[in-house]
Amino acid sequence: MRRPHEILVRPVISERTVELMEDNKYTFIVAKKANKSEIKKAVEEIFDVTVTRVNTLMVRGKNRRMGRFEGKTPDRKKAIVTLKPGDKIEVFEGL
Repeated sequence: MRRPHEILVRPVISERTVELMEDNKYTFIVAKKANKSEIKKAVEEIFDVTVTRVNTLMVRGKNRRMGRFEGKTPDRKKAIVTLKPGDKIEVFEGL
């Protein structure tokens, strides 16, 4: 089994995710091979909260150009984690 810090890559901070925080939902970029139960255990272990639901989605990379050269941004997996009412993740507070 992977360590929790290998599963959670980074939090996602955007206008939409800040609005979701009001509903006690937090968004993370996670490892591509992580499943919902691993994500749940990682969030509970790192932040000491109770997770009630995990939704995951694959975000496909976009095609990009730099002059005549073409490339693609990498694909990534995103997880939206719903916490028990009353629980908060302190990293996101004050946004």
